[in-house]
Parts: sequence; structure tokens; C-alpha cells
Amino acid sequence: MSRKLNFSAGPCAIPLEVLNEMQENMADFQGNGISLVEVSHRHKFYDDVHNSAIALMKELLNVPDNYSILFLGGGATLAFSMIPMNFLTAGKTADYVNSGTWAKKAISDAKKIGNVNVVYDGKDNKYSSLPDASSVTASNDSAYFHFTSNETIGGIQWKEWPKVGDVPLICDMSSDIMSREFDIEKFAMVYGGVQKNLGPAGAAFMIIRNDLLERSPDSLTAYLNYSIHAEKAAMYNTPPVFTIWGVKLFLEWVKRNGGISEMSRLADKKSGLIYDLIDSGDGFYRSPVDSAYRSTMNLVFRLPSEALEAQFVKEASAEGMMFLKGHRSVGGCRASLYNGVPVSSVETLVGFMKEFSKKNG
Repeated sequence: MSRKLNFSAGPCAIPLEVLNEMQENMADFQGNGISLVEVSHRHKFYDDVHNSAIALMKELLNVPDNYSILFLGGGATLAFSMIPMNFLTAGKTADYVNSGTWAKKAISDAKKIGNVNVVYDGKDNKYSSLPDASSVTASNDSAYFHFTSNETIGGIQWKEWPKVGDVPLICDMSSDIMSREFDIEKFAMVYGGVQKNLGPAGAAFMIIRNDLLERSPDSLTAYLNYSIHAEKAAMYNTPPVFTIWGVKLFLEWVKRNGGISEMSRLADKKSGLIYDLIDSGDGFYRSPVDSAYRSTMNLVFRLPSEALEAQFVKEASAEGMMFLKGHRSVGGCRASLYNGVPVSSVETLVGFMKEFSKKNG
């Protein structure tokens, strides 16, 4: 089989050795004569996988004991509703930064549940930049402050975190978790879909400081209540077994390959190869994003015309480089360089970009 080069914004590229391990154990899990996806989630086979995935998240992210780590279904999209349901208490306001498509969706859902204050809206700059981290402040009656660390569609990424004092800081880190080091204790909650940087689609991760869980109201139905999931170690109901198994194997791969510090170094190296080409000065490729906030995960770029962009995507696909078309809402091109994308894939893409500009510039 000839493997394609996967630059998809999600689901993510998964290291071949992780896929091979899943394949080898799919029908006969670790020589036990049965597949993991066939056994009860209460069985020791799965219990070991579940607990190992949580332990690896805790180890790699240096999560202290006063946080709970959950893997739940529904993705980050369900969390957009669950967060205000659990933490937007009566008489309080939730502060949100509108940095683009995913922040906008979170805001839309939260507004249906309680009072929302948009502290910054990037509409005027077409969501191509972010505010200085020190310039955003929380409301006096803020229940929490929510922002999106990396916008996969717009290609912008926070480089420093907002400083909001004692107000709980909540961050959607769907598309850059495990790609750079950060201090989890600056946050009351970090969450996201796992399908960008952690494994196959089908689950979301939540890392929640335990004092925040005390706010979850008893009036919520069971699945929507974070405190119930935390009490049951995210085993209240049947979890997404296959996905969590994939996450466990992916995290083991991250650990074997140098942990987050090495993933961060590689993210800078991979994105630098493309940004250096874009900034080389010939103008054939251009980035529509404020250079101070360019994403290391999702690199958006434009060519001189939409016709050339379509041609670029078509020819790249013919050469085995997949999913380089920009999101339909913004157009252009986009290369997503998640942890599972090797440097060699990026080098191949950069070589193609050089040849394409030479032929069509």
C-alpha cells in the first residue's frame, strides 16, 4: 500500500505504528481471543486501557491531583452546551472571546443557556488576528472566561494566555493540545475533541479542576452533569471504547517520541518550513493571518487566484498530498500539521509548493 500524505484538519494523521498496533490487536486483543470492542467496558481488558489513557494524559500534561480527566462522547460540540449548563450559575455572566468559527459556535450555544458577554470579536479583521492577551478582562460578575486556543479554520493561535485573576479560565484546545507545553494550573478547565492531535474521532477530553465541578447543578440530567462523570471516572455509561484505545496508543507514541517538548519543537520546525517559504518574498503564496498569531497546527495560505488554488489542490492530490483545500467558509489552502504528520511529509509539500510556484508564477 502506498500511504498518502495526510494534511487534514481532522480527523488527524495518525502515526503508522499506532495504526499497525490497532490492526494487529483489532480481532485478537493482546492474544486473548476476543476484540477489545466486543468486551464489556467493565472488563479488566478495557479497564486497563481506560486508566492508562487517563494516566498518560496526566503524566504528559503534568496534571495535578486536584483535576479530573474525562473522556466523553459528543466531541467539543457537546461541551459547548455542557459548560454553561454546568458552570454558568444564576445571576452570573460567561465571558467569551470570539476568535472565529469554533468560538462562534461555543458562544451561540452558551447564549441559549444564560448571559454571555463577548469581550472581544474579531469580526472587523475577519478573524485573522487576536487581541493582546493582557488587553482582555473578565466581567465583574463573570462565572468563567472562555476562549479557543487555536482556530483550525482561520489559522490563528494564542501565544500567551489571557490573565483574568480568580475567574475560572476555560479553554477549547481541540486542535493544539499536546503540541506545546503549558501550565495546566492556569486553567480551571481544558477540553477538546481528540480527533485533531490525540487519536481517532469519537470522543472529547475534559480536564476539569475539581472545585469547578462543585457548581454542577443536581437539576441536570445525568449525562450532561460533569460531576457525575467525574465521580464515576468517566465510566458512568459505556464510553467510546475504540476511540479511547486509539488515544492511549497515540499518547504512548508521544511519550516514546520525546513527549510534549519534542512535539513542540517539531511543530515549530514543520510550520517554519512552510511559513519561511510563504515569507520568502516572491509573493506567490501569502498568509492572510497576522504573523504574531499564526498557527503552528493549521497553516492557511492563498495563491494569486482561486483558479490557481484549485489547480494547486488538484495537482497536490495527484501527487499523494491530501486535504489541502481550505475550509469552504474562507477558501484558499490549508495544511494541518498535527503531531502525527512527520517532518518528511512537510518537506515533500514544501518541495511541491516551490515547483508549483516556479511553473505558475
